[in-house]
Amino acid sequence: MPATKIILLCKFIFAHIGRPFLYLFVLILKSIFHTLHWLTHSSLPFLLLKLSLIFIIILSSLSLASLTFIYFSLLKDLPPPQALSSLNPPQTSQILDRNGQLLYRLYQDQNRTSIHINELPSYVINAHLSIEDAKFYSHPGISASDITRALLNNLDRRLCKIINTPCPSTLQGASTITQQLIKNVFLSPEQSYKRKLQEAYLALKAETYYSKQQILELYLNQISYGGTAYGIEAASQTYFGISSRNLNLAQAALLAGLPAAPTAYSPFGSDPQKSFTRQKQVLLRMLEENYITQSQYQSALNQPITFIPPKTDILAPHFVMYAREQLEKNLTNQILYQGGINITTSLDYNLQQKAQQAIDTELAKLKKLNVTNAALLITKPKTGEILAMVGSADYFDTANQGNVNATLRPRQPGSSIKPLTYATALELSLTQTNPQFTPATIIDDAPVVFKIPGSHDYRPQNYDGRFHGRVTLRTALASSYNIPAVKILNSIGLNNLIQKAQELGITTWDDSSRFGLSLTLGAGEVTMADMAVAYGTFANLGYRHNLTPILDITSTNDELTYPHPSRFPFTQEPKLDPRVSYLINSILSDPIARAPTFGTHSKLNIPNHIVAVKTGTSNDLRDNWTIGYTPDFLVAVWVGNFNNSPMSRIASGITGATPIWNQMMTYMLNEYQPNNLANGWEQPAGLIKTASCHLNSDQVCTCTKPDFFIESTNPKIHTCTPNTATFSTQPNQT
Repeated sequence: MPATKIILLCKFIFAHIGRPFLYLFVLILKSIFHTLHWLTHSSLPFLLLKLSLIFIIILSSLSLASLTFIYFSLLKDLPPPQALSSLNPPQTSQILDRNGQLLYRLYQDQNRTSIHINELPSYVINAHLSIEDAKFYSHPGISASDITRALLNNLDRRLCKIINTPCPSTLQGASTITQQLIKNVFLSPEQSYKRKLQEAYLALKAETYYSKQQILELYLNQISYGGTAYGIEAASQTYFGISSRNLNLAQAALLAGLPAAPTAYSPFGSDPQKSFTRQKQVLLRMLEENYITQSQYQSALNQPITFIPPKTDILAPHFVMYAREQLEKNLTNQILYQGGINITTSLDYNLQQKAQQAIDTELAKLKKLNVTNAALLITKPKTGEILAMVGSADYFDTANQGNVNATLRPRQPGSSIKPLTYATALELSLTQTNPQFTPATIIDDAPVVFKIPGSHDYRPQNYDGRFHGRVTLRTALASSYNIPAVKILNSIGLNNLIQKAQELGITTWDDSSRFGLSLTLGAGEVTMADMAVAYGTFANLGYRHNLTPILDITSTNDELTYPHPSRFPFTQEPKLDPRVSYLINSILSDPIARAPTFGTHSKLNIPNHIVAVKTGTSNDLRDNWTIGYTPDFLVAVWVGNFNNSPMSRIASGITGATPIWNQMMTYMLNEYQPNNLANGWEQPAGLIKTASCHLNSDQVCTCTKPDFFIESTNPKIHTCTPNTATFSTQPNQT
């Protein structure tokens, strides 16, 4: 091919496809010429030379064809990078409750002031470069080494799933600042190789149109820092009330850490400590990149930071912040904050207000018992929809960590975790004969000592300090006796409980080595959100729905929709056998079985309604829970103190969280189901109801009250017949 034609072809490729493909095209041509030169000067036989030429022609053709296919199928219709400097005006988005009540506006600050990069202190720029793109000035828009590393790590993740070994928690990216700018402006947040290829292609092209300083300036003025703060200047004003020109090193490092996850790392978010953990990471990277000295690093870590209070009109703030964090995982910032979309959430704001009032009223009574805070979650087990979420007594009380969302923070669950132990035992009984548990199984609530290798003996105690003798499993769970729960866990094995708990929705038990038999008494921390999923699985007869705050999303022109998955037919396999779920529901809704501990007229009983409920109090009295449900509604309540100070001894059992729970569950049932008084569960197939009879030492036949049994576990042989027996609610003591 004449040289002039090659030059013209290169110009055409550069003009219509761009610099990335010119590089690849030239590379292919050079490889061909070098190979041809080698062949023409080699001493290969003619036939072998001929075959080599044919192979080169085929390989070159395939390479060029692949480039052409990739371009026309994936890259041809992408927006031009020149559009970075001429973006469309943003439109306000709205977060609404399920009835159309406006909760919060999402928008880009119309008064945002762009700032020239030369006006910023050097450490502001260096902080962003250190944590986001340390090789920014040396790469052409993408980092080949980072891409290779990320690709290998992600392949390792896929491989380890195949061979069932521990894997990295998330896919690893390799985005430069240029790529991030491209992604946030033009592309979706999906994690796919197609999107990454498009992102890399546009990044390479962008760096042919803009200088490094221009790209960095665009990035610092366009990127989201959380909420309405877009751009470094708006972020500085929002969080500190000063211009970005006047940021100190500590403030600059904190802001630089926000763009990776603006809501999760926000100092106004559900876990403000995350922003400082992220700040430390930024400062450490600056030290490693020699942007700051060791003394500057230590000084910045010790520098106190004062935030100005957030000034936003917001309803149900804990819920809104949670919903926004979920939205940011699925939508680009451009769509979410500039797209003018309407987000209909699952929240019922009227119910949210009732919940807040119930908490306020009860906390006023509990102050004398050293109870200062509370959290509440109301969900629909059949769909996972969140109807109400109160994360603390007062979101705006930042002095007392009011912005912390306790429904998402790990806390010790106390005895509220016991149903998971009993559910595991009942389900294992379907596939093994020893030990085999049923609601009528007799368990000896008596002193017991467990030998723990390398540790002190474990002697579990009941909450009331007493021993209750031989009791049925039903009574043991409903009355929340500790010793039977520990004995059952010892019989079924710790790993079986952890595995079942994870299947039911518990996400915090990722290291089994941290736990022992006290796990069944609440030694392992859980979140209220996870407990709502697990208990919701009981309520839904074994079928699990993860929590969702979103019903649907529509754009102003109805082009963008985001339907809630629960609107589609539910076909997945149950996470717990429906018969086992029914047994747990039967036990937790049995007022007679819970009477030995809670009495017959406690606030755990709601007249004329069948409601399953369980309480829990941590041993150190730092946490008190009540979680109860029907097939249609679940209410979870926690009371305690964010500073982890213990409550008074009487702030437990049914005196802490239970009154709030009772008020809200009663309201739900009366308001939404006034004519449906039973509200029980439909009995699954494969269950029978019969008595379990025993012959005592006096040769008198006594039977426990008839109970439910899964057919494969029902009593096969009675030592006596119930014809002359007298039924009792208590088991035989022999």
